[in-house]
Amino acid sequence: PGSSTAAPLPEEDCMKLNPSFLGIALSSLLAVDLWASKRLGVCAGEGSAWGSARPLMKVIEISGHGIPWLLGTFYGLCQSDSSAAREVLLNLLFALLLDLVLVAVVKGLVKRPRPTHNKMDMFVTISVDKYSFPSGHATRAALVCRFILRHLVLAVPLRVLVVLWALVVSVSRVMLGRHNMTDVLFGLLLGYALYNVVEHCWLSPLSTPALFALW
Repeated sequence: PGSSTAAPLPEEDCMKLNPSFLGIALSSLLAVDLWASKRLGVCAGEGSAWGSARPLMKVIEISGHGIPWLLGTFYGLCQSDSSAAREVLLNLLFALLLDLVLVAVVKGLVKRPRPTHNKMDMFVTISVDKYSFPSGHATRAALVCRFILRHLVLAVPLRVLVVLWALVVSVSRVMLGRHNMTDVLFGLLLGYALYNVVEHCWLSPLSTPALFALW
């Protein structure tokens, strides 16, 4: 026959030829995120624009790492002779452990690789730390910041320093090339929300007497 009917395109090809508005928006956001994160990774290596500041950024990185916070909180809990202080420290320990588990689960589910310009020289990593989303440092910074501001009596300058520390830790993740900006932004939101969970599940001698009997 002189004319033939073209075979219909597979469904997936049709989807590629007619992408949804949401798909275009997400792809554009991802492209901007990757581009901006790479531009802001000014301390990603010694040869980067701000490579000389990299040692300082790594000190800031350690200040937001989970291990120093866990060890410090546990030590304070063991040394405290005040029931009120023990209650606060025990809940901080609970918050830090909950943070580690939640971030590890999300990283394992999303499996977003770290930026290509990142150097894998981080302080004490585990298997899921090869993934980028979300930033555990940002999550922890937001969580600890809210916890400290709520449960410690501090002068205004110290409260400002706590907030600045959380912001500097979060920004340093992008500057070091460890994370993309969306990893950090989501981490901050997750840590902020996680504090509400800690408050809702607050551990006290009335709710968990057996746990407090250990201390």
